[in-house]
Amino acid sequence: MATAAAHQTAGTPAYGAQDGTAGPAGDTGTDAYQRAFDAAVAADERIEPRDWMPDAYRATLVRQIAQHAHSEIIGMQPEANWITRAPSLRRKAILMAKVQDEAGHGLYLYSAAETLGTSREELLDKLHSGRQKYSSIFNYPTLTWADVGAIGWLVDGAAITNQVPLCRCSYGPYARAMVRVCKEESFHQRQGYELLLALSRGTPEQHAMAQDAVNRWWWPSLMMFGPPDDESAHSAQSMAWKIKRHSNDELRRRFVDICVPQAESLGLTLPDPDLKWNEERGHHDFGPIDWTEFREVLKGNGPCNEQRISQRRQAHDEGAWVREAAAAHAAKHTGAGRSGGTGATRS
Repeated sequence: MATAAAHQTAGTPAYGAQDGTAGPAGDTGTDAYQRAFDAAVAADERIEPRDWMPDAYRATLVRQIAQHAHSEIIGMQPEANWITRAPSLRRKAILMAKVQDEAGHGLYLYSAAETLGTSREELLDKLHSGRQKYSSIFNYPTLTWADVGAIGWLVDGAAITNQVPLCRCSYGPYARAMVRVCKEESFHQRQGYELLLALSRGTPEQHAMAQDAVNRWWWPSLMMFGPPDDESAHSAQSMAWKIKRHSNDELRRRFVDICVPQAESLGLTLPDPDLKWNEERGHHDFGPIDWTEFREVLKGNGPCNEQRISQRRQAHDEGAWVREAAAAHAAKHTGAGRSGGTGATRS
């Protein structure tokens, strides 16, 4: 935890094995560790990899971080589809850099998950076998160049709204990874907005293309925050542990409030006839979300589910030789270091 000594008063350890040994005042060791953990969370301190943590807390983090990492990796596909068809060299360079950033985000997050005692190979195996999920938003097709802008503005905008509070997550490695991820996602969001602005102010055909993309990506973007609070199986406990800081519905409302004035600046409309400002609530009211569609996509019945996971498996299989070569290179140099290096002069 952030300050281990703060949890060692009265003999209470800051971290250790869950061995049930006797603790202070007759507590078992696990009871003492649980109290130290609860105190750290309540004090807004960070839980670190060597700290004791409840099994359920660890499992929740692995599930959430893995889903986040998988989403970054799968999320490279919809936009990478347009790299070779970008309308200018500048746009191509921007898009290539963005896709590369997403790969880096996946790396940070898989590394954070590994601090919880689960290997990257295990997480990828669960992704490829369908035992772990990624964000439903990436199972929709990118039909036109304007979709790249809509993803940047809406999808990355929704991601930022959801992820900035994660910079204050109670688990240290996840929170620290999110600082850099959010900085880069903010840049991606601005790039998407700028792309849509250029199209919106272009020819009538370009404006129509931008509007069509926003029409198709708006509702899936609202679904990115997860099911309503009364149907979310994990939100309440995640908030109690301060893994999450805000509920799904709260974040969704915040995102809508951000997007409405931005859409007006773009000269585009959001495809919701029920969207209006509620003076009493201080937020925008918006229409009902089709949660049936959300559940169907999660089940694997979205437009691109099969394509996305098939391409991911293929890329993983074709990259096996790279992983093997990297492992061999590392093993060679580790051995050389232990033996004092190759070619050393002997006396």
